[in-house]
Amino acid sequence: MKLTILNKGLMDYGEALELQKGLLEKRQNEEINDTLILLEHPPVITKGKRTEDHHIVLSDTLLKSKGIGLYEIDRGGEATYHGPGQLVGYLIFHLYKKQRELKKFIANVEEVFIKLLKEEYGIVADRDLKHRGVWVGDEKITAIGISIHKAVTMHGFAFNINTNLDHFNWIIPCGITDKGVTSIKKITSKNQDMDKIKKLTGKYLAQIFNYEEVEIINE
Repeated sequence: MKLTILNKGLMDYGEALELQKGLLEKRQNEEINDTLILLEHPPVITKGKRTEDHHIVLSDTLLKSKGIGLYEIDRGGEATYHGPGQLVGYLIFHLYKKQRELKKFIANVEEVFIKLLKEEYGIVADRDLKHRGVWVGDEKITAIGISIHKAVTMHGFAFNINTNLDHFNWIIPCGITDKGVTSIKKITSKNQDMDKIKKLTGKYLAQIFNYEEVEIINE
């Protein structure tokens, strides 16, 4: 099977959402391969199906005054923050082409970052039995939220690289009050090369999901 990686830059969340929807339909109709979109967003908050009102700390008025987007979407999970320095990956994958099960699919996405962090940065990360995503101790470094439409996945992961972690104070991340968030920059005390990590993420994802061929499109 072939994986297509669309390598984007900074993109408005609404624009990226429309891009996902268009590719989702094409994947359902077998017009394209499994596709990974890699990009960054301007500051934005997204609300998953389990988001409660108190999970958004800032008022709607304050969000608007700061120019922060707010979207209610159909993925699982609670509130998530996206912003510059965070690598966002949208997975437009046919879930059952390789006899995939959703739990195993999400576990494989987690494995991408567990393996990447250990082998490339010497950072020990793991799963949390109660909360999906990838954790370094009690701090989340990668959030994961997926939805499925006619056997094809949508949405994906948010990997904190050089993310401004203070912005997570705008929400209760994933509805979890007793844990924190982290980034590669925070752990290493160094600003990281986003382009390098984009390449590494594509490489490890292709390995974990056993794609025989990878096509990278830089846009």
